This record gives sequence, C-alpha cells and structure tokens, in this order.
Amino acid sequence: MNHADLQAWLDRYVEAWRTNERAPIEALFTADIVYRFRPYSSEHEEVGIDAVVEDWLGGSRDEPDAWDATYEPFAVDGDRAVATGYSHYLAGPLGPERMFHNVFLMRFAPDKRCAEFTELYMQEEMA
Repeated sequence: MNHADLQAWLDRYVEAWRTNERAPIEALFTADIVYRFRPYSSEHEEVGIDAVVEDWLGGSRDEPDAWDATYEPFAVDGDRAVATGYSHYLAGPLGPERMFHNVFLMRFAPDKRCAEFTELYMQEEMA
C-alpha cells in the first residue's frame, strides 16, 4: 500500500457512500472485515462484509446531494494506513448543517481491500 493506492481507495469509499449500492461497498473490504465506527462501544462494531453492508445500507441513508466528504492519506506504513478529512452535511430535511473531522485507522490485505477500519470523528461546533 502506498499513498496513491490509499487515495484511490478513499475515493472509492466516498463513491460507494454516494451510490449506496452493495457491490461498491463489498469491493472495498475483505470478507472478514472488522469495521468500527464508534470504537469505544461494542454496539458499533461490525464483523464480516455482510454485517458491514447491512449496516451501511440499512436505516437512514445519506442522500447523495445532502453531504460532501474529502479524505486524504496522512501516513502509510506497509499494510497500515491513516487518513484524515471531513464529512460535511448540508442543512436540510434531516437536520441542520454539520461538519465532522475524521481520522480513519486502517489495515489492508495484500489485494488492497481493507481488513480493519476504525473511524474516529469530532463534530465541529457550527456558528
């Protein structure tokens, strides 16, 4: 894994989020992915691609034009990587404008699919 590989993966991650379709999500992760989206709560860890896809596509989905996100590589060391960026939700029917600053901690398989993904984020106070 290198910075260019990681940027390509991050771009596919955003596109999968935007399209909300099973195949692009599955292409990002290994079959045994461990996905933590609130790492300090056992209720917010998914294990296995089916659980990740179900969680991603279940419940309320983010409409493609209701948000913007940009992530970029911060560090790559062998199969481990760190990315930083933001997720910006626009004001709309689901709520007010919100900005989140994100850090992704990742470990990749040799085929460049993510095997472990931990998302850390902090919500920015909006004026």
